[in-house]
This record gives sequence, structure tokens and C-alpha cells, in this order.
Amino acid sequence: MAVTGRRPTYNRKVYSGQTYVYGNTVRKPERVPARREMIVPEKPKKVSRQVRQNRRQAMHMNASYVVFLTVAAVIALVVCVNYLQLRSDLIQRSKQITTLQRELADKKETNNTRLNNAMDSVNLEEVRKKAIEEFGMEYAKADQVVTYKSASGNSVKQYKDIPKSGISSESDTVK
Repeated sequence: MAVTGRRPTYNRKVYSGQTYVYGNTVRKPERVPARREMIVPEKPKKVSRQVRQNRRQAMHMNASYVVFLTVAAVIALVVCVNYLQLRSDLIQRSKQITTLQRELADKKETNNTRLNNAMDSVNLEEVRKKAIEEFGMEYAKADQVVTYKSASGNSVKQYKDIPKSGISSESDTVK
């Protein structure tokens, strides 16, 4: 920046008709609206007879083409209606599934509540006392308990008396 007299001057450079001012206060350029030119309609050019004939043929639709387009439109319409019906059924069924799941959850909760109430109402001491006093049951004595090996699984169905050896089948002796 050079100072001459009282007013500072700025370095100026000119690029393709525009002036750029370097310094700390650069002015914004004024925007001039673009000129509007009148649109003059063009005179129709003479078109050859062949071009006119080609344009007419392009605009003309053959009867078979019209039938084809009609059939295609009808098929598209049927497909769209089918799709909407399937979509509606899907939404209805998903709502029904949600309702049934909610009902199932409610019933499970009710069953669990009733089971817990039933389990809480059973007093094992009362059952033992009633079995001994009212029904005359007794605890098993040591000589009445027979230990045996099962042929398979944790449970045994007794079809005959258990042998004194404690082995319920011959296959267990091989082991």
C-alpha cells in the first residue's frame, strides 16, 4: 500500500476487463442485470414431402399395436390389484398374529400365576402328617429298600417282582 497525500491507494491488477483490488477493504462488484432479447418466432422451414410422410407414419398407431398396449395395460392392472390384495391380506394376518401372541402371553401369565398359587398352597408337612395319621402310612425300613440297576433310562416299569440280586435284566450283568 502506498500513501500519496491523504488517501491511500491500493495495488490494482486488471484481468480480462475486470479490476481486482488488493487490500483489507475490497468492494463488491455491482451486478448488472443481463439483457433480455426479444424472441422472434422463426419462420417455418419448408419440409420435404418424405419428412412429412415419415412424421405422419410415426404418429399413426397400427391396430395390432393398440391391442397389444391394451392387453399390456390390463395385465399390469390385474397384477397391481393382485399385489394390493396380497399386501392387504399380509397386513391383516400380521395383525391377527400379534393379537394371538398377546392372547397367548396373557394365558401363559395366568397359568403361571395359578401354578404358583397351587404350589404355595401345598404344605408338605400337612401332607406327611395326613398320610401317617389318616391313611396309616409308614416310612420304609432299611430291609424293605431294594437298590437295583435299570436296563435303560431313569425310570422302570415293573411288570414282575424285582429279583433279590437287584439286577432287573441279564444285559446289565455283561457290563
